Amino acid sequence: MSHKQGVRFELAPDPEHAVIMGRHAGLSRVVENFCLETVAKKWAQRKAEESYGFTGEQLTKVPWTAPALEKEWRATHPTRFPWFTENALSSRVPKEACRVRAAGFANYLKSKTGQRNGPRVGFPTWRKRKDGSRFRYDADRAKPLGPRSVWLPGVGQVATREDMSWLTHRVTDGRARILGSTVREQAGRWWISFQLEVDRDELNTRRRVPADAPKSGIDLGLKTFAVIADDDGTYEEIHAPKPLARAQRALRRANRKLARCQPKSNNWDKTRVRVARQHLRVADQRKDFLHKTTTRLARTKTAIAVETLNVKGMAANRRLARAISDAGFAEFVRLLEYKAGWYGSRVWKADRWFASSKTCGACRRVEHGLTLNDRTWECRGCGVVHDRDHNAARNVLAAMLADTEPEHVVLAGKFPGEVKRFAETA
Repeated sequence: MSHKQGVRFELAPDPEHAVIMGRHAGLSRVVENFCLETVAKKWAQRKAEESYGFTGEQLTKVPWTAPALEKEWRATHPTRFPWFTENALSSRVPKEACRVRAAGFANYLKSKTGQRNGPRVGFPTWRKRKDGSRFRYDADRAKPLGPRSVWLPGVGQVATREDMSWLTHRVTDGRARILGSTVREQAGRWWISFQLEVDRDELNTRRRVPADAPKSGIDLGLKTFAVIADDDGTYEEIHAPKPLARAQRALRRANRKLARCQPKSNNWDKTRVRVARQHLRVADQRKDFLHKTTTRLARTKTAIAVETLNVKGMAANRRLARAISDAGFAEFVRLLEYKAGWYGSRVWKADRWFASSKTCGACRRVEHGLTLNDRTWECRGCGVVHDRDHNAARNVLAAMLADTEPEHVVLAGKFPGEVKRFAETA
């Protein structure tokens, strides 16, 4: 069975290749902005024509789709952007840039008409240089030539800093197919990401979670990143590295130095890269922690119950916004979901309004008066004293078992103070 998967490798371009890749990134930005400008102008023209009473074929057609946008680009670039041909840049980059813009327009129109789930999507915005350097290739136009080099159309053969044997072996014997690739620059370093359709059956079977592995409930928090309650009565606490909090001193110093530099000077450019490297290091540390944690959980738990958190709403609290963003709760759940599918586990999400922290794990009474400062509390119904995080993890686990196994006795006597059937008292 094939799975969609992405893999990323760092490139080691020489100065000449870095310059050419920078030109392709600029080309992608120019084409995306050209598409946005074209659609905005023709849409405004169409609205004006409608106000004058024009209908049907008399109205200007708006190029919403990728083929229509690509047609507009091909007709315009010889006169307006002659440097595209003069610099022998790859024609695949504008093609993918048009697809990116078309997808943005489609999401906007579907969201506007209620055909798209999730938060409201606005009209695509102008892409700026400070938004980052990136460009895409379609299909397998960019491909590995060996364990240590890749071929990029319009750029040439570029070395990599990482061994790609995992990918090259699977592409060679047909277990993987490249669907597309993205080249991106961050803090002066270049990466290529391959989007793959890969056969993971052998790997997933070998790493499959044991049938007798426990079921778990997870409570996510800031003081302790995750408290895990297993159905055998054991607890585990996972503490996050909090990379952004640890990097605050270095970031403050780097940003102060950047503010004192003359804009666009050599020192300003060097300091800007220094700040970017600090942020990249923070992001990499967070990503490494989340990947290792979710992989271990997906391989050792048969079922995992998690809370449905409104992270965007939580981040609106200005006193906790930085700590919440540093934790990466949403990314943790996203990684856990797809990895659980790989290794034969499953993820169950509690209702967003389920009062996991305020519900007594023994008598099911809900203590509405609890605040964030109440780390331990005594139930006024049965007198059991609860640790807030442990109790929440136990309640999330109990809710999952009651939903999926309502006929079984749930956690009876396995936890301190827990002596009743959840299904009977819920």
